[in-house]
Order: sequence, then structure tokens, then C-alpha cells
Amino acid sequence: MQLGFNGATTQTADLATDIHVAGQAGYDVIELRDGKLDQFLAQGSLDDVRRMVREANVAAWTINAIDRVGVDGAVGTARAVARCRELSRYAQAIECPWVLVVPGPTEGRTDAQVTSDTVATLREMADAAAEFGISVAFEFMGFPWAAVRDVAGAWEIVQEANRPNLGIIVDTAHFYAGGSTLESIREVDPGRLVVLHINDVEDVAKTDITDGHRLYPGEGVIPLQDILGAVRATGWDGVVSVELFREEYWQQDPLVVAREAKARTVAAWERVLRGGRRTRI
Repeated sequence: MQLGFNGATTQTADLATDIHVAGQAGYDVIELRDGKLDQFLAQGSLDDVRRMVREANVAAWTINAIDRVGVDGAVGTARAVARCRELSRYAQAIECPWVLVVPGPTEGRTDAQVTSDTVATLREMADAAAEFGISVAFEFMGFPWAAVRDVAGAWEIVQEANRPNLGIIVDTAHFYAGGSTLESIREVDPGRLVVLHINDVEDVAKTDITDGHRLYPGEGVIPLQDILGAVRATGWDGVVSVELFREEYWQQDPLVVAREAKARTVAAWERVLRGGRRTRI
């Protein structure tokens, strides 16, 4: 397992701080937020980013995220593809293999329409990324409004899109909120699972969960042992990356947050390795 740090966990910090604290806290990889990257590049360069990542002794793993994938018709597709091409150029320059993308709202579409729209857009995005040797990671979202809410739906779309540089991301909060099943994890090709985002959530109704309800792993109600255990049982041994959007954490020292998040993530993974007690989802 490689340990990853997503810049959403320290959302109010800048890009340089994210990279620095990821290295100081001992993470293996970092997931860069595209908005922070844009802000940095207003005055800095891609060479500067690559240098900072190397000096921190971490590897850039994803740039995230492009949103509203598969919505807004031809205009939306053109926007998504253009942004994917731009971020792929950045990714190539900073030696980052993946660009992360997420679905938009359902907006009254049927499941078949959502699948068709998302597949078509992802194909174009993957083809654009391939021009730079970059791959696209599709992450479902468990919120009630999201067009693709669970592992099964996301994996169906990735398979139908049929691009070699297209993978899937599983986030434990979205897994729990969207009602994904452990059986659906077993259907996913472990070679296409790009990242496992780890987090926990407060004890609220699943339909009420927002990003702001996220907690450090082990502090909430998500049955992490079940989810992590199911992923590990597939033979997967990739990047487990902590991604938290909690304003309470944003107000704290970024290095303190990064270290605490790492400790909680390592503890959760070690419980799986020891075969800790599990509960049903």
C-alpha cells in the first residue's frame, strides 16, 4: 500500500504548503488540487512544481478534479475535454500519471441517458489525455443529486467507454452515502482501481451526507474494515489517499492535520491486515 495525501484535506493552504506537508508527514504520493495549481501557475511554472514535488520526496499521483462530466451536451463535453487536455499537459510536465474527473447532476435523465452521455464524454477525455501520455480516473459521487452514485454504475461506464487509459476511483464516503455494495468491489478489475480515497463521516442520514461531514478515518460510522477488506481481497495493493473536506481541519496547522490523517489511515489499514472485526454495511 502507498499512502496518499489529497490537497482537499488542507483546502485553505496553497499548493506549495500541500506538497511540503505531504513530504514532512511521510506520505508516498500527493493528489494536487487543480484550483491550487492554477493559482500557483499564475506566477510560478510547471518546472517549479516538479522541483517542489521531487524535493519533498513524494510523487504526484493525480490532479483533481474536472467536474460535471457528461452533462450540458456538446458545450459541456467541449469544456470538459479542453480542461482535460490542459490538465494533462500540466500532468505530463510534473510527472503525474492521472487526471481525476467526477460526474455532474442527473438533471432528469434516465440511467441509460446518464451512461450514454458519460461514456461518450469520458472517451473523448481519455483520448485527449492520451495525447500527453496521461490517464483519466473517474470517481463516482454518492450524493443524491449525482448522476453516477455507486461502484457498479461507475465500473459499468468505465468498461463501456473501453479506453486503456481510463480507471476508477473509490471514495469511502461516497461508497457509503451512495449505497455501494461489497460485491460490486469484487467485480472491479484491481488493475483499474487508481486510488482508494479514505475518510469517515458523522452519524447522519446517508441522504444528508455532505463533504463537510467527513472525519478522520475511524472517527465516524463508515464500516471501513468491510470496505478496505473487500478491496484488499481483490489483490489490489495501490494508493490509499486521505481526502477530507472538513472546515474544522482547514483551520488547523496543515502539518498537524497531515500527520494526524496519516496516523488514522495507517491504523485503519493495519486493522485490515490483522483481520479486525467487521460490521455489515
